[in-house]
Amino acid sequence: MSGSTESLEEFYKQKFKDLSENFKKDIGQFNVFRIEDRIAEGVTSPSYIRRDFYKIMLFQGKNVFHYADKSIEVSNNTLLFFNPRVPYTYDVLDPDTKGYFCVFKEEFFHESFRINLNELPLFSTGTVPVFKLDPALNSEVESIFKKIFNTLNTDYIYKYELIKSYVSELIYLSIQLKPIEEVFQHPDASSRITTLFIELLERQFPIDSTLQRFELRSPKAIADRLSIHVNYLNRAVKKHSGRTTTEHVFERLIAEAKILLKHTNWNIAEISYVLGFEDQAHFNKFFKKNTKVNPSAFRQV
Repeated sequence: MSGSTESLEEFYKQKFKDLSENFKKDIGQFNVFRIEDRIAEGVTSPSYIRRDFYKIMLFQGKNVFHYADKSIEVSNNTLLFFNPRVPYTYDVLDPDTKGYFCVFKEEFFHESFRINLNELPLFSTGTVPVFKLDPALNSEVESIFKKIFNTLNTDYIYKYELIKSYVSELIYLSIQLKPIEEVFQHPDASSRITTLFIELLERQFPIDSTLQRFELRSPKAIADRLSIHVNYLNRAVKKHSGRTTTEHVFERLIAEAKILLKHTNWNIAEISYVLGFEDQAHFNKFFKKNTKVNPSAFRQV
């Protein structure tokens, strides 16, 4: 499996054999589907790649979803969010799985709705955007998806404006499920600096091309990008997280190395390069020191 990025048009082409210009213009940057219809069409699970669009899914069933280097088991009724910065996939769907999902580009909101998706806490780095729904919440979310589904299939001239309001309702309803202040408020400067450090670190991932390279590997390089002294950065991160900047960088490097070894067909020399190592020998030594196995052995597990 390659480390490519799937565009929204490529996603549609998999479902619709003929994408005429009129059809593409009509669906614009948004569409909605029922999961049971996708199963009937023979689509069971997506490739493990990054997309250039957002997805919101009401999943009714049992499965394991894989976000970057995390695997999350879900059961019963679950609301999930996917953004373009994080690759994902999920295990093969059971035949009785149900639910809905909608896909859209960020531009979908720009014309009449002033929502910057990247600034919402729901799509921030470090968020696990998976919400288990109790029966009452599930009914509410399912009702919103049904309204989206039904509205899209009408000739109502303002249907996309109405759909935007429904999607906004899903987003803001979900933000309520995990209080923002518990995760996103910064009580002091150390917290704010650490968040900026993590955001900058994560922004370099996922690596989805052998032409891409992880450049900000050192605390000094990251501190320079944040326009602060490296000693200040190191003190802030250590105070807030209890771990050093180097430990954070190494942990993220190992996580990405595991992803590339398991989910791409790149050779180890290519993986060494994109992760910023001088040569494969240095990468092999680093990986084995931190995982107790060499990259080739890990790939074969």
